[in-house]
Amino acid sequence: MLATDVGRVVEIEHEAFTSPWKAETFMTLLERPGAELWVLEHPRDGVVGYAVLWCILDQGELANIAVTAEHRGHGLGAFLLGRVIDVARSRGVESLYLEVRVSNVEAIRLYRTFGFKDLAVRKDYYDTPREDALVMMVGL
Repeated sequence: MLATDVGRVVEIEHEAFTSPWKAETFMTLLERPGAELWVLEHPRDGVVGYAVLWCILDQGELANIAVTAEHRGHGLGAFLLGRVIDVARSRGVESLYLEVRVSNVEAIRLYRTFGFKDLAVRKDYYDTPREDALVMMVGL
């Protein structure tokens, strides 16, 4: 991800999430050691997805991943998730974590196909609407 991609990424963020990150968050992360940010570019449509990973020693967190509604269902989320896992592994990450809304069954299904296991539930983790988060982890 480049600074010039952030505007489009924020548009996708607003489409995908009810509590979207701001442009400033992405700009700060671009400068953060240990953070990895990617965009997925479609030949015709430009940036159609992105992922954010941060790594600290042997642990990583998939902080955010999204694909535009128009481009979902074509394996792009799986492609991005595979990229996150490959990079995390190459950086020495042994355990990769994430949180996901308990109602986001499609994302949970995707994560489980990559070997993520349920660890815990964080009550009332999300706002707008208030909802629990499922904490998941995969060993690399």
